[in-house]
Amino acid sequence: MAELRAREELAIGDLREGRRLLCVIGPTAAGKSALSLQLCRMERTFEVISVDSRQVYRYMDIGTDKPSWEERREVPHHLLDVKDPDESYSVAEFCEEAKRTVERVFKRGKVPILVGGTPFYFYALFHRGLFEGPPGDEELRRALEEEAKAVGTAALHKRLSEVDPVAASRIHPNDLRRIIRALEVYALSGKPMSALWSFSVKPDLPSPFYLMVNRRREDLYGRIEKRARKQFEAGLLDEVKWLLERGFGRTSPPMCGLVYGEALEVLEGKLSFEDGIARATSRTKAFSRRQMTWFKRFPIGVEVDLTGCGEREVAEVAVRLLEQWYRG
Repeated sequence: MAELRAREELAIGDLREGRRLLCVIGPTAAGKSALSLQLCRMERTFEVISVDSRQVYRYMDIGTDKPSWEERREVPHHLLDVKDPDESYSVAEFCEEAKRTVERVFKRGKVPILVGGTPFYFYALFHRGLFEGPPGDEELRRALEEEAKAVGTAALHKRLSEVDPVAASRIHPNDLRRIIRALEVYALSGKPMSALWSFSVKPDLPSPFYLMVNRRREDLYGRIEKRARKQFEAGLLDEVKWLLERGFGRTSPPMCGLVYGEALEVLEGKLSFEDGIARATSRTKAFSRRQMTWFKRFPIGVEVDLTGCGEREVAEVAVRLLEQWYRG
């Protein structure tokens, strides 16, 4: 049976009247989406706002584990499929769009709940925010792009690690667009981009109430492995081929990410099908640990341990939570 550990009281009226925002957080594959869907099915005023840095991209459904179209028809979801894979999407853009979406949902008499596993988005939105640095310099950007063609993306990433090791540690060595932006900020401002990240005005939003969804490590890791295999067997390679045929290659930011990077290497003959699954599983496990390092800093209102829980048990958790909030 699931365990609930409440650290803070919440009343449904706080959500309906815009005094608090319910935020469902936790590591990948823990069951955030499943629990959120059950909450929305039982409390029909709820609508989901996705807080996921990969699900914002169109055409990338299998590898990002987006909600199905049936689930989206049943429960309104926002901030999915807002960018093409070759378009950048900054944290500042997310904060602005999230704020506007929250306001629109409230104006329609509904209640937004924020659901996702991108800690930095939550952190920027509610806690310290993010400053994106000076405006872009097209001439400098073109020069860096030409340099990348001549010496390779890895060389630019190495240079970034020398001037801004914090930013370099968060940017994939193949993510040319973000590497160039970080180098651009350093050249124009004289400061590393990472040193500017903490300076921002927070969007004017209600205070977050964090619902942490988690599982014991062995259960979580088992789910990560099963999901990676399911993604590869459900057509991930075909999805990546389709993207490549339309020009969305390694220079597209999300194509460097979890699962897609491994799928590319399988298609290129660098990994076998089974090795691709194993590599994706290993990288996703490491990612889940990084997520929890971030989320442990957050003021958690209630923690839900879904270890061993299936769909029926998740529905029971949703009932228990709503009963508590209605009483509150």
